[in-house]
Amino acid sequence: MTRNMPRKKARKTARPATASAHLIEVFLDMMGAERGAGANTLAAYRRDLVDFSGHADPAKATREDLRAFLAALSQSGLAASTQARKLSALRQFYGFLYGEGIRTDDPTQTIAAPRPRRPLPKILSAEDLEAMLAKAAEDRSPEGLRLSLIVEMLYGGGLRVSELAGLTLAAVRAQDGFIRITGKGNKERLSPLGAAARRALDDYLAVRETFVPPRDKNNRYLFVSRGADGTLTRRRFHQLLKALALKAGLDPAKVSPHVLRHAFATHLVEGGADLRSVQTLLGHADIATTQIYTHVARDHLTRVVRAAHPLAKKEHEPASPAPRAERGGRRSD
Repeated sequence: MTRNMPRKKARKTARPATASAHLIEVFLDMMGAERGAGANTLAAYRRDLVDFSGHADPAKATREDLRAFLAALSQSGLAASTQARKLSALRQFYGFLYGEGIRTDDPTQTIAAPRPRRPLPKILSAEDLEAMLAKAAEDRSPEGLRLSLIVEMLYGGGLRVSELAGLTLAAVRAQDGFIRITGKGNKERLSPLGAAARRALDDYLAVRETFVPPRDKNNRYLFVSRGADGTLTRRRFHQLLKALALKAGLDPAKVSPHVLRHAFATHLVEGGADLRSVQTLLGHADIATTQIYTHVARDHLTRVVRAAHPLAKKEHEPASPAPRAERGGRRSD
């Protein structure tokens, strides 16, 4: 069976050569120790480099190998954004090898990354979020109090789901109205906690112990689970939100932790918040990432003008019918 296996499948299951595998691990150690890459980032780098290892030996790969790899990804129908991410991992890897003198060239130079058109983020209206918060508030059980806090922190603070899952008790027990968030690259930022979110936090902390297994009394995370790992997983956050959306009469397919984060940013920009402030609250390293919300806000403002301004209304009103001639009279020209 193995002898007749198509070459393409054999490449997919191939593992990196010993020398290349060692270089990948050295590179990942450097990214974690010197550049502070988080666990999720390191896992993504490892997957991308091992994926490329099924196509060519990373230690000896040429520019042509890289181009052939990208062409194969494109032909497979992989999204341009995913192709660009994999190329970014390879750039980091070969930049490291070149800087350390392990290679005398960088084969990723002159290779252009696919430039996908960045789609506008999916958002929910303020009314949709109010409906979700109201539905969650109806349930005063420990599960309901936990869910209310999840929605308050995602929508009221703009947290990523990974940041929410990683929140510790120490990070939220500050008395100055802020919580301490560890974001991408282990960078910390402060996020203000509004009055509603603070009340939701206090309510949840009063029942948090009901979720802590007896064997795990020293669990330091905010959102604990009775499961084996002791914390709520990112997948579980998704499931809880979709179930709440269904109860609130919303389409669950349109609701996720990231959609609530988008709603947080969009509603801030629509309300007049400046981009630098929104960038800080979201934890974006580059303001170019935050600028996507100006497009959403621009669409919103256009709709507001069309709906509220007299001249805009007049432009979109259907033409008035010509007046009828008086009965018995002649129609004027």
